[in-house]
Amino acid sequence: MGTGSDMYRQQILDHYKNPRNYGELEDPDFTHVGENPSCGDTIKIEVDLDDDGDRIERVGFTGDGCAISMASASMLSERLHGMTVDELDALDTDDVTEMLGVEISPMRIKCAVLGRQVAQDGAKIHRGELDPDADRSRTEE
Repeated sequence: MGTGSDMYRQQILDHYKNPRNYGELEDPDFTHVGENPSCGDTIKIEVDLDDDGDRIERVGFTGDGCAISMASASMLSERLHGMTVDELDALDTDDVTEMLGVEISPMRIKCAVLGRQVAQDGAKIHRGELDPDADRSRTEE
């Protein structure tokens, strides 16, 4: 492991211990909850959109989980600010692992992508593309 990897590990620990944008938003445009049953992670993401409903203005999240899921949600909350909803939809697993900067084992990838999945599903429910009665997203098949 090189110093670059150590730097990213420190960044993950920092986001886990000091999560950015942690907390609830007042009157968000959409809210969604998701879980990773294999690890016990739960994340709720709330999003405020601009007046046109195209661009993300604010993101808040709450939840409880392992260091990878909480750090990933924290990093994602920073990254989503200013993105369009279409850009959110286009995020994939590689984008999340690149954001984290460390290799994620196959067992932990579900932890890492939980926040992204919750945000994407919340946006789809908001646009009427998913059943609004879907109570929560799950990273496990």
